[in-house]
Amino acid sequence: MPEQKSAALKSTQRVIKKYPNRRLYDTDTSTYITLAEVRQLVMAHQNVVVRDAKTGENLTRSILLQIILEEEAGGAPLFTEAVLANIIRFYGHAMQGFMGAQLERNVQAFTDMQAKLAEQSQNVTPEIWAQFMRLQSPMLKGMMGSYVEQSQSMLAQMQEQLQKQTEQMLGALGLKR
Repeated sequence: MPEQKSAALKSTQRVIKKYPNRRLYDTDTSTYITLAEVRQLVMAHQNVVVRDAKTGENLTRSILLQIILEEEAGGAPLFTEAVLANIIRFYGHAMQGFMGAQLERNVQAFTDMQAKLAEQSQNVTPEIWAQFMRLQSPMLKGMMGSYVEQSQSMLAQMQEQLQKQTEQMLGALGLKR
């Protein structure tokens, strides 16, 4: 049964091969494509996997990070310098695994909320939508601000708990400063 699921997943994947000359080859269309075209596939919700043409190594994360880097450098960045610095600080930290999972859940929740709003607004004219957003903007800002505050508070509590556990462990080992 797992083999069928794996085969079904592979048939829905858009396989892109990356060659040593940095060219990307779309195996579905049998054409070379650009990084911008890979971005378009992602934007169209295509399940894209990028593999090294020679070794078969999965390079998808690397290509997606390149796309994000180009978007961030393109004039309207999504991440502030403070957010990027905080993300860097989590690498190698005991909370790295938790942070990645938390970010993934938050992005998925935001995506789900966006999809529900889009679904509910299919019959809404641009004028009605603009009026709705003017009325909802303070409420949405309040909701998101509260959510951010709660997340920061939870993170601070977890860091404090981790610090206490570390101190207790070091104390038990006789290594406490």
